[in-house]
Amino acid sequence: MVTIKSKKEIEYMRKSCYIVALAQKAIEEAICPGISTWELNKIAEDVIYKNGAIPSCKNYPSGIKGVPAFPAGVCISVNDEVIHGIPSKNVILKKGDIVSTDLCAYKNGFHGDATRTHIVGGEQSVSKDVKRLVEVTRQSFFEGIEFAKPGFRIGDICHAIGEYVERNGFYVIREFQGHGIGRDMHEDPGIPNYGKAGKGIRLEPGMTLAIEPMVNMGTSNIEVLDDGWTVVTKDGSLAAHYENTILITEKEPEILTIM
Repeated sequence: MVTIKSKKEIEYMRKSCYIVALAQKAIEEAICPGISTWELNKIAEDVIYKNGAIPSCKNYPSGIKGVPAFPAGVCISVNDEVIHGIPSKNVILKKGDIVSTDLCAYKNGFHGDATRTHIVGGEQSVSKDVKRLVEVTRQSFFEGIEFAKPGFRIGDICHAIGEYVERNGFYVIREFQGHGIGRDMHEDPGIPNYGKAGKGIRLEPGMTLAIEPMVNMGTSNIEVLDDGWTVVTKDGSLAAHYENTILITEKEPEILTIM
């Protein structure tokens, strides 16, 4: 069931989402060659805890028998890792890596969720094609939210994202999707990054959605590593990920996870 948030609930969500934005900003400022993904996780967790919130991803159950709960507050995915990369002291970033940081914060009973893909060492450190991958992934989010308004349907957002990505020569992941968000980190509706325009539920003011294009440079094929969490591209090609929590309003959507 899709929940419509009250004004008070929306204010709670704004606070959680602001903390997410703060944590992402701290990662952006810290990321550089030589830093480990575990250090980046610690930096983000410290921001979240300092602001009276809890990292939603930490100890999140896998739902798969024999696979332990997620051990960190941030999913950090490097290069061919699409999503759910586990931070490690042994993963040291180098110039030219692309790194996706997916994090959620929980406060006052509500979650916020956002992802950014960073280029270690700056845009000058990668080829034009890699730079385009990151840019197209980000822009596909904004193409999608052009339709995040009352009267449109979920399928209109999904179609706009997928069409833009594929028109630019990349591939969206089909096995994972965006989602509603609020009291639970994952709520209805599911929001695939592809689909038919005019399909799905009609959007209404008060809906809060986490829209998150996940894009591969190679094919759309993926696989899960033996840790039960890390999703990688099957052909070893690079992947990028961009996400914000948004609020459907009477007019334009409000992006809650941008400062």
